[in-house]
Parts: sequence; structure tokens; C-alpha cells
Amino acid sequence: MKRGELEARLLIFVTLGLVAFGLVMVYSASSASAAVEGTDPSYYLKRQAIYAVLGVALMTVAGRFDYRRLRPLAGSIVLVSLVLLVAVLAVGQTVNGARRWIGFGPATFQPSELARLALPIWAAAWLAKRRPPQTLGELARPIGALAAVYGVLVLAEPDLGTAITLVVMLAGLLLVTGTPLRVLVTGVTLSAAVGVGAIWFEPYRRDRVFAFLDPWSDPQHTGFQVIQALIGMGSGGIFGVGLGHSIQKVFYLPEAHTDMIFAIIGEELGLVGVTAVIGAFALFAYAGFRIALRCRDPFGKRLAVGLTVLICGQAAINLSAVMGLAPLTGIPLPFVSYGGTSLLVTLASVGVLLNIAVNDRAARASVSDRDRRNGRSRAAVAGGRGSAAGARRERDVRRVAGARRGSARS
Repeated sequence: MKRGELEARLLIFVTLGLVAFGLVMVYSASSASAAVEGTDPSYYLKRQAIYAVLGVALMTVAGRFDYRRLRPLAGSIVLVSLVLLVAVLAVGQTVNGARRWIGFGPATFQPSELARLALPIWAAAWLAKRRPPQTLGELARPIGALAAVYGVLVLAEPDLGTAITLVVMLAGLLLVTGTPLRVLVTGVTLSAAVGVGAIWFEPYRRDRVFAFLDPWSDPQHTGFQVIQALIGMGSGGIFGVGLGHSIQKVFYLPEAHTDMIFAIIGEELGLVGVTAVIGAFALFAYAGFRIALRCRDPFGKRLAVGLTVLICGQAAINLSAVMGLAPLTGIPLPFVSYGGTSLLVTLASVGVLLNIAVNDRAARASVSDRDRRNGRSRAAVAGGRGSAAGARRERDVRRVAGARRGSARS
């Protein structure tokens, strides 16, 4: 197996495995409550399966699309995503008090998911041709300013989880690019201060933080979801209660098939299932960072880092919230949770990663072939020079021998 193929195959294997596992868990988490309500038990499974097929097709197309062509399109992609973020605030559908979706007939689209793809593309293109920010002022212009615009628009939906994910992605990208740690810590601290303000002045966010600190202070209201998630995780034991046998998913745990699906995994598949999911994302991170490490193109290297941190960072935030290690943020578990736009954008990101790996292998192979051709040419030239020198020496020897024979006759 050629170098680089292992990472690409591992990325495909983990991605498709998580998508297939997500389909099973979406059906398991949603079918019981749908059956009790008298609706189609496979409603969410059918919709997620459609998005999964479209997502895999999009991943295939992105894997064949030269990622370097994204670099001149970075500004246009950012502009489109900003326009959609403004549009969703004006004409978006309101669900559970949040205006995050734009409807297109039976389908819906979440512009903040496109923002999660647009920002790393633009940041990678910007950092590929400039030195990393060395001061807070350089960090603020223009990376910090654009991130602030995205943050304001996303928080207005409201969607604090996506805003946190964007900050984590930028922090990881700037760290590996070479931004001084003190500058990066200062920037993250300022972002955290803005996040604390957004939490404090929004009652439901403040309640979530208090519920995280002490969920049992209000077990029937603000702490209900946290407590039910912990009950589900704890009742699974080592091997779980069995696939499809969860109790928490039947009207106990809100959003069981979306943000809190990891709690159902812990209940039905136990510690074994939880460890497998965490291990899958660890393998994904390994493959993504190896692709970034091996890539010689500055834009491709930074883009691979940004996309890997984006996906694995979102997974870490979701897992931490479900396990009670962080406040609830309302973001899905990549590849596994129910959500069409999230699945499409995440699979498209994987396609870009695969294309970076493929193009890097092709570039390395081209360089190796050129080196071999150059080596043969040098050898041929050296051989030619050696043959000419040998012929001259042979002629000189013959002349000397002839002269000696003439002298002897005399």
C-alpha cells in the first residue's frame, strides 16, 4: 500500500461506518416515541437515509473536485454564507424558539452549517499566503473581524453551539499555523468573554449553565435533560440494555434522536458502544491530521487541519455535554445525530479531505517520476562522457605503442 493511501482508506472506513451506525441509532431513538404517538416509526430513518445517500454522493463529487480550485472561490463562498445567515433571520422558520432554517418545500436548509465550511476555506486561503498573526491587532484584522461577524449572526438565531465550534476551529488552525500562544490565548479569552455575556443576558442559556453546575436543583425543568441523559448513560453498564431497548427515548429524554443521541448509545450499547464511538472519532482525527502533515501545499495543509478540527471539535463538544462535562449547547454529533444539512456539509468536508490526500499522492508521484527521469539522464550523460574519455585514452595508448614499435625498428 502506497504512503498516504492508508489515511484516505481509514477516513472512508470511519466515515461510512459512523453514517451507517447513525442510521441505526436514529431509528432506534425515534421509532418508539413515533409508534406511541401513532405515526410512522421509520419517518426519521427515511429522511436521514435520503440525506445520507445525497451526502455520500456529495462526498464522492468533492473527492474528485480539485480542492485547489476552492482557493479563488473562498471569498465568494463566505459572501454567500453571510447573505444566507442574514436571510434566515428575516425569512427563516422558527422551531423551538430558534430561527435557523430556510424551507424549500419539504426540505430545509441550515445556513450556519454552510458557515462552518466557508470559514475554514477562507481562513486556510488567507493564512496560506501570509505569515500567521503575531500580535492581537494582526489577529483581529481580518480573521477576528470576520469571525466576529459570523458569531453575531449565528448568536442572533440563536445558535451558541455553532459559534463555539467556529472559535474552536479557528483556534486549532491558528495554533498549528504558528500564531504565538500568548496571542492565541488572549483572542480565545476575549471570545470566551463575549460568550459569557451572550449566556448571561439570555435567560435560557443562563439556566443551562446553572443546570450544568447543579442539575438536581431543578430536576423537573432546567436540569431535566441533563439528568435524563446521565440516567441513560449510567443505566447502560458495560454492554448496555440491548439495541432498541432504551427506556429514556420514550418521552423521558428530549431530542433523543438529535443532540442527545449519544445518551441512547450509552444506554443501549453500554461502555462498549461509547468507547467504540469515541475511538472512531479518534481514528478520524488521526487520519485527518496525517493528511494535513503529509500535504506539501500550504493551502491544502491548513484546510485539512481546519476541517479535521471542525468535525472532531464538534464531536468533542457534543460528547462532553451529553456526559455532563460541559453545558448543553444544542449541536449534533457528526455523522450520527439526525439532521440533514449537518450530514451533507460534514460529508462534503470529508470529500475535500480525501481530495487533499489524493492530490498530495499524485504530486509526490510526479516528483518521484521526475527525479527518476533526471537521474537516468544524468547517468546517461555521465556514461556518455565516460565512453568518450575511454575512447580518447585508447587512441593515445595506440599512438604511444606505434611510436615505440617504430623506434625499435630503427
